[in-house]
Amino acid sequence: MYRRLQPALNLFARCNISKSGVRFSSSAQKLSQQQIFDREDKFGCHNYHPLPVALSKGKGVKVWDVDGKSYFDFLSAYSAVNQGHCHPRIVKALKDQADILTLTSRAFFNDVLGEYEEFITKLFGYDKVLPMNTGVEACESAVKLARRWAYDVKKIPHYEAKVVMANDNFWGRSIAAVSSSTDPESYGGFGPFLPGFEKIPYNDLEALEKSISDPKTAAFMVEPIQGEAGVVVPDDGYLKGVRELCTKHNVLFIADEVQTGLGRTGKLLCTHHENVRPDIVTLGKALSGGCYPVSVALLLLIS
Repeated sequence: MYRRLQPALNLFARCNISKSGVRFSSSAQKLSQQQIFDREDKFGCHNYHPLPVALSKGKGVKVWDVDGKSYFDFLSAYSAVNQGHCHPRIVKALKDQADILTLTSRAFFNDVLGEYEEFITKLFGYDKVLPMNTGVEACESAVKLARRWAYDVKKIPHYEAKVVMANDNFWGRSIAAVSSSTDPESYGGFGPFLPGFEKIPYNDLEALEKSISDPKTAAFMVEPIQGEAGVVVPDDGYLKGVRELCTKHNVLFIADEVQTGLGRTGKLLCTHHENVRPDIVTLGKALSGGCYPVSVALLLLIS
């Protein structure tokens, strides 16, 4: 038994792991920015192209690199830290809960989930919430909800429902997300792709109506402002028009507010600028202030 465990024990020793947990070498504190870049380049998969700055600290609107130089963080971790880095109330809540109970699984009830679900549904004016972890999970769950609604309520023939997306959308890197993408950087080399998605031009109500007039349409999912595409703001009235057309054709309106929600545009939701209420809203990123992966799909009960 010892011989079988020896490789793992050797790995623990190299990582400087003790009974108290992992102790990272203090040499990491002494690395130059270039050494940090080189190490990530050597050991990490290259799915992002970061700016050449190695950050080590954040507080409020500022971040500091390993050399102690400060920066104003206008990116806000792609909207994950809208409240500012290391917001004291959020950090305290995380620490307090970690000392009490970290996980129950959904095999049991717990004494905080229902409180959270009640709070968030009432805050945003929705009937139900499906808690998830990441933004892509929330959006994928929204697609699943729309498909199930299409079969159970709208009575679309089974497995024939389509979900309409806007060109240049970005909602993650899962197979479903890249299957709905029009960006070769996202989908290139990852086929075959999932069926059931149709792409149309963004900010084009005529194209939307033409597409969703197909009776097999389950939903239209759209970012109120496209982020990855280059912060593309639609014309005034676009979201209102989307709401009207989706209602007219009995199609669910899904707003992907993972990046635009929670104050990023000056309103609690970006769709509030046009006083429209989507059937499903997805949120993530700033929902936890960047402290923990938390996302949701909020939905109205629609018969």
